[in-house]
Amino acid sequence: MEQQPGGTPAGGVDTAVETIFRIESPRVIARVARIVLDVGIAEELAQDALVAALEQWPRDGVPDNPGAWLTATAKHRAIDLVRRRERYARKLEEVGRDLSLSAPHHIDEPSDPDDIDDDLLRLVFTACHPVLSAEARIALTLRLLGGLTTSEIARAFLVPEPTIAQRIVRAKRTLATKGVAFEVPYGPDREARLGSVLEVIYLVFNEGYAATAGDDLLRPALCEDALRLARVLAELMPKEPEVHGLAALLELQESRAAARTGPGGEPVLLKDQNRRRWNRMLIRRGFTALGRSNAVATGSPGPYVLQATIAACHAQAYAYEDTDWRQIAVLYGLLAARAPSPVVELNRAVAVSMAEGPEPALTIVDGLVGEPALRDYHLLPSVRGDLLARLGRTAQARAEFERAASLARNERERELLVARVRELRNREVPDR
Repeated sequence: MEQQPGGTPAGGVDTAVETIFRIESPRVIARVARIVLDVGIAEELAQDALVAALEQWPRDGVPDNPGAWLTATAKHRAIDLVRRRERYARKLEEVGRDLSLSAPHHIDEPSDPDDIDDDLLRLVFTACHPVLSAEARIALTLRLLGGLTTSEIARAFLVPEPTIAQRIVRAKRTLATKGVAFEVPYGPDREARLGSVLEVIYLVFNEGYAATAGDDLLRPALCEDALRLARVLAELMPKEPEVHGLAALLELQESRAAARTGPGGEPVLLKDQNRRRWNRMLIRRGFTALGRSNAVATGSPGPYVLQATIAACHAQAYAYEDTDWRQIAVLYGLLAARAPSPVVELNRAVAVSMAEGPEPALTIVDGLVGEPALRDYHLLPSVRGDLLARLGRTAQARAEFERAASLARNERERELLVARVRELRNREVPDR
């Protein structure tokens, strides 16, 4: 087998390159987009940098700062592209010093105190431009910012993969043909894009918190990026309760990260988590953000504030048995009214099962079985299997967990579901 310097197999370097690129690609794309002013071209140049890394790193070794290497390589290619195109002559003159390959790349920022120097946030707001449909904005930003594959985004949307692929291609084309500026907008324009931006940050965090596919349950880099963006946005828009609500939700969810997996990376269910491993600093930050949200609220709470309040109920319970499930069920009811979705109803069913028992919860879940959006969603048969097991309907429960395992694309989740199948098979008796 080919070796890289130091004796590491070249195949191992290829894997490292792909892992690093997945983590760094959003930053690379964001920084290159400021030069070429086209997110589609920026993504292509980032891919070119990946190809260069796959060619060079197995031979020369992985650089000390691989993210900087990828960014510099993509920027150099972007600069070459700008130089070749006459229509970028004015842009070439504006960036001036940024075109020096040996000097730090820098572009002077507007002096407006409401501006923010964050390329990733610019990327989010650009991809969430109102010239795109809501679905296209979210799909494109998950692709660019979250580094998610088309199949992962389709999983998050619960729609077919070709649909997502078409949305992404059309979105990039639209941004290019409309000449959308790569910027964080001001005033009303910023507020008009806020809902899409919040949803994108939320979905990126969710993908990091519970990866839809792969061998690992968690993707911490996505959680970190989403959490940082939520914090930055909260400082940028201090009078928006939903911004603080999202920040609170992510702080509180992230506080459980260390307790959510075991020594081997296996999932640890909420009821089995060691709550002493929950990060109390993040919990305090979450409660502070939730307090800020309530302080600036002028109407009924929005979906992120409601979800943050649910997360706060969990954070307040020092033991699983102390959880106020009745309050959580009420909050999920409010959330279902405010932002109805089959997934919210499924979560409400779980809370109802803990507050009132499995029978009324099963009625809710049975009403979701025919939902097209949940047809391939592994958590629906998983929840239904758990309720049936609690009701003593073991054979039916096992069948549900088998279906859930067949649908799960994350290997860690699949292993957990297979373990439930084995457990139920070992104690199975005929259902009455």
